[in-house]
Amino acid sequence: MGKKGILIVNLGTPDSPSTADVRKYLDEFLMDGRVIDVNPVWRAALVKGLIVPFRGPKSAKLYKEIWSDTTGSPLLYYSIRQAELLQEKLGEDYHVELAMRYQNPSIESALNKLKDLKVDSIRVLPLFPHYASASTGSVLEKVMELVGKWQTIPNISFINSFHDNEGMIETFADNARKHQPENFDHILFSFHGLPQRQLVKADHSGVHCLKKDNCCSSLNENNKFCYSAQCYETARLIASRLGVTPDKYTVCFQSRLGKDPWVQPYTSEVIKEVAAKGVRSLLVFCPAFVADCLETVYEVTVEYGDEFKALGGERVQLVESLNDHPVWIEAMKDLVVS
Repeated sequence: MGKKGILIVNLGTPDSPSTADVRKYLDEFLMDGRVIDVNPVWRAALVKGLIVPFRGPKSAKLYKEIWSDTTGSPLLYYSIRQAELLQEKLGEDYHVELAMRYQNPSIESALNKLKDLKVDSIRVLPLFPHYASASTGSVLEKVMELVGKWQTIPNISFINSFHDNEGMIETFADNARKHQPENFDHILFSFHGLPQRQLVKADHSGVHCLKKDNCCSSLNENNKFCYSAQCYETARLIASRLGVTPDKYTVCFQSRLGKDPWVQPYTSEVIKEVAAKGVRSLLVFCPAFVADCLETVYEVTVEYGDEFKALGGERVQLVESLNDHPVWIEAMKDLVVS
């Protein structure tokens, strides 16, 4: 019997924090029709004519703030660590390859390595706990597009979400315990945002999303693939694990792009609201990310931290992502062999 192939895929990162490499990354990322799901002509004009030229230099400055001289991008560093540690856990009967949906290492190069190894099967784990067409859906589509061109296609299976995975929940909870959550005035679960239109598209019933009060507050048949509903469930499970009551935390969404309405409440608005109520210390989880990255290390710690202090707050503490925590590596193993 041959080996079993495991492909783990994260979103991606520029090859360097230079403006040229950041622009290259943003162009590939934002030209994905699942990320900016509008008319292709309008998307190209928007991305290539406006966003990339102007956002590129600004984003490059931010990437330089988090880039390490020794390890480079934190997202790539921890993704490599996850692949290496998962390989150790699985043993010689498996072969693990890491890919990024955008930039390097590419999905195509990783799949070709698995093909050259003549693996019997391929299990694909997109490293996004919550299903969204713009993240998990894009990875699955790309894998199917590439493998569909092969003459011989092995057995392929996909994991489309793991928002309630026991190991993931415990890892976030364990990372939080070192900061003593009980000593903070309030807790934020800040997830990456999505345009509201993408949530509506995911509601195949057509009668639930944004049409019922608190439509994301619990999972049901109509919203089981809803990104926002899965986020609320993750927050509830982590809070429950830590003994945090609902009045002590808020679910919110960060990283908006453009003027169209995105899933709400926005993290920046929640920060203003809690500061106005006298909250002086915030503990912030970012459970949409399995590895620390620009959105966690800089956006939360620096940008939101400065914003909160300008409003009279005193402290914003980021709960580290899953990174190379041993409980998370064990959880990855369970996901890919189940």
